[in-house]
Parts: sequence; C-alpha cells; structure tokens
Amino acid sequence: MIDLHCHSTCSDGSETPTTVVRLAAEAGLSALALTDHDGLEGLSEAKKAASTAEIELVQGCEVSCKFSPGTMHILCYFVEVEDGPLQSQLERLRQDRMTRNDRLIGRLNELGIEISLDDVRAEAGGSTLGRPHFAAALVRKGVAESYQAAFDQLLGKGGPAYIPKAFISPEETIDSAAASGALAVLAHPLSLGLGPGPLDSLLASLAEAGLTGVECWYGRYSEQERQRLLRLAERHGLVATGGSDYHGSFKPDLSVGTGQGDLEVPDSALAALRERRAA
Repeated sequence: MIDLHCHSTCSDGSETPTTVVRLAAEAGLSALALTDHDGLEGLSEAKKAASTAEIELVQGCEVSCKFSPGTMHILCYFVEVEDGPLQSQLERLRQDRMTRNDRLIGRLNELGIEISLDDVRAEAGGSTLGRPHFAAALVRKGVAESYQAAFDQLLGKGGPAYIPKAFISPEETIDSAAASGALAVLAHPLSLGLGPGPLDSLLASLAEAGLTGVECWYGRYSEQERQRLLRLAERHGLVATGGSDYHGSFKPDLSVGTGQGDLEVPDSALAALRERRAA
C-alpha cells in the first residue's frame, strides 16, 4: 500500500523528511508522497532518503486555496523543484508566510505574551516556521497547557491571535499545477463543510476545471465516509487517492501509512494518477 499525504518539519510536521521516509519504509509502503504545505523545501532530502530506503517518493505539496465556509487544500503530485507556474505560486505563498509570522509575533506581544521569532525557531529546529511551532513555543512558555489549547485559545480561526494567510483560487492552483506538469487532487473533501448535494456540485465544477482526483481514503475518515467519497469520485471521473495526513506529534493519532490504524491506500491509486499524467 501507499501514503500520498504526509508532512514534515518543512511545513507543519514534527519529523524530518528523512524520518517520514523511514517510517514509511517501516510500515511496508511501496510509495510515499511528501506533501508539505505551500512549499517544496523537503523534497531533496526526502528523495535522498527514499533512494536509500528503496521506497518510491512522489514529489508533492499541499496548496491552501480560497474557499468558504470550510477549508480547501489541493494536493499537487509529480511536482518538480525547477521553476514553473506552480513553483512561482508557492514562492508567493512562502513570502506571505514570512510576513504572517512577523505579524503573529506582534499580535501575541500586543496580547501581553512575551515571545519572539527566536523562541519559535527553537521549536522548529531550523525548518520552515508555522503555527504548530508557535503553539509549541506557547506551551513551553507556559502560556498554553497543550498544543490544542494554544490553537483553541489563541491561534485558531476566530482566536485573538489569529492572522489569516494568503489563499489562491482552486482554479488557479489546478491550472498552475497542470502548466508545471503536475496533477491536482482535492484533499480531505469533508473539511469543506458541505452537505452531500453541494459537495457533489463542487466536485463536478472542479472536475470541469481540470481537477484530477479526490482524496477518498483519508486517515480520519470512517469506512462509510470513504465509500461515499469513492462513489463521488467514480461519478465525476476523478481518481480516488488517499493518505494519512501524517503530522507526527502534532497529530498524534495518525501514523504514516495506516492513519488511525485502518487506512489501506492501494497501489492502484498511484498507478491511476500515472495514467492520467501520461494522458
């Protein structure tokens, strides 16, 4: 089996790309996709580790897209590190993230919380800074009791320290992925907050815009939810994919390859993606 959705310290995971690959090999996976948020920084390290572990690495990323009422993320697969439309899009998001981190420090200081970017960098261990690292720093300083409490009380949407991030439209992400030789897949579709009818309509619209697939086998979905999504994928001619959404200690209930213990993403999902890419 495979795992097409994992994160490392190069976005908001707690483990290095090398460790994520090692965990995939230990789980007996034939292939792994590293899909860090809005960036490709971890792919070179993961590729080297995968060659040693004799596991196939699918180069990917997860792009934050503009959507309401829920959250839309699009997974991009077969992404090259070289220049291209998608890579330029990711660079714009990276610059926004740096500005957002500065603003977040300022907001926390305004709230009377003594914290600096150096405090956050200490939690990140040299990786790309994200809100999970802010949460870890707040826990270490005794401001929050736990990682989840830091989000619930301060950093999460609607919280006093929440700073919105830049988002790009789904259609722009799909187009830039295609122009860069990559494929676009809708991640964890139930996080969109849509009922059955609206979700069906959205998938039809995104498929028309060039979306390749939809994540049906997801680490936290029940078997009933997975089967429902598989039927939707078939209805709209989309490739059914899946992954754990591993984040290490930041999502401790999810393991590489197996999610909450019952995840089994078949090799055929990756084969289907390759067929679509070839076409």
